[in-house]
Amino acid sequence: MKNIRWGLIFNVFLGVIALAGLVVLMGLISRKDAVQVCTVLKVNVEGKETFIDQHDISRMINNQFGAIVGKELKAIKFEEIENAIEKLPYVSNAEIHADMDGTINVNVHQREVILRVINRDGKEFYVDTKGHKIPVTLKYVPHVLVVNGKIQEGYTKPLEPIATKMVHDLIRIVEHIKGDELWENQIVQIFVNEQSDIELIPRVGKEVLVIGSSDSLDYKLSRLEMYYKNILPKVGTEAYAKVNVKYGGQIICERREGWYMDSLQMKINMKN
Repeated sequence: MKNIRWGLIFNVFLGVIALAGLVVLMGLISRKDAVQVCTVLKVNVEGKETFIDQHDISRMINNQFGAIVGKELKAIKFEEIENAIEKLPYVSNAEIHADMDGTINVNVHQREVILRVINRDGKEFYVDTKGHKIPVTLKYVPHVLVVNGKIQEGYTKPLEPIATKMVHDLIRIVEHIKGDELWENQIVQIFVNEQSDIELIPRVGKEVLVIGSSDSLDYKLSRLEMYYKNILPKVGTEAYAKVNVKYGGQIICERREGWYMDSLQMKINMKN
């Protein structure tokens, strides 16, 4: 009897009891899950946009899959619901799961848009951060730059990718000025003229800022900063109709009464 390791036997006994309890508990949980019904449907919509809300998602689920609350969990098609939500053009991804008390949680992440395009035919669409086209809705108008003018990019269906170099250039410009204190506040619209040159419409001043394309964007914007710093204070906001930095090494200013190159101001810019 002295050689019997009672501590070891006691620990083994506790392990057996714990294992038996776990098996019983899992069996109870399994039987409960088999008959557990949905008690609450909770929808959480995340993202900076508000194209859709909790009511839109709840209504869509109930319309396509029937009333969820009161239905047995085993009868609910979780994967199909996820896939249906992710087909919505304003949704980037969705996750759905059930808690032990019967609560079904639906987490929805919205797409983020960066600009609104109005093409030459008047067709409108948004472009998201991944370069997909998002349909316009009257329910919500995000605070993004509007781009219009001679834009050939069409729109046939939601989430189709951008196809033309012009819109890719416009996206690059918007992404470039985002977060820049000067240009994010100063640029209120972007326009593509009949020569397919990109023009920036400023908040302060009546002159149009012509940059041509998104090539050498840093260099072009630096020359526009020189214009605001060295020329605008001397001539005022009424002097010019256009300021063109499309061409390298030049700042071409077009007076409202006619086009010309201001050589004096060019010298000031070149020195700086």
